[in-house]
Amino acid sequence: MITSNYQQQYLKTKVETASPGDLTLLLYEELYRKLNMAKMLLGKNQQAEMLTSVHGARSILYELLSTLNFEYDLAYQLRDLYQFYLSQLSEFIIKKDPALLDHVIEFARDLVDTWRQAVLLIKSGKGN
Repeated sequence: MITSNYQQQYLKTKVETASPGDLTLLLYEELYRKLNMAKMLLGKNQQAEMLTSVHGARSILYELLSTLNFEYDLAYQLRDLYQFYLSQLSEFIIKKDPALLDHVIEFARDLVDTWRQAVLLIKSGKGN
């Protein structure tokens, strides 16, 4: 119980002190984590818990959608991607097809990898 409180405090501090790029990376990492958790729970036939993870992933995608800055062309592309993968998750909820979930997990993993590289470039001063 005490360890959990320390972990929660650490995460709270990490979020409160993170740059916008780091916050986006945290969201992508959590999206990936929730999707993998959903896959594991699907394999264990724990439907209610699996749905909780999927809905958490959907909430993150909606949050990412709401923070897009449409002054940049990239925002339109990201919007389309987020909306597509939201529809994939909706279809997964209905069909329970692991292939649909795997497709979204791959997308989330690619987002994490790409965004992590972008954040590192910016922090190194090479991304300016």
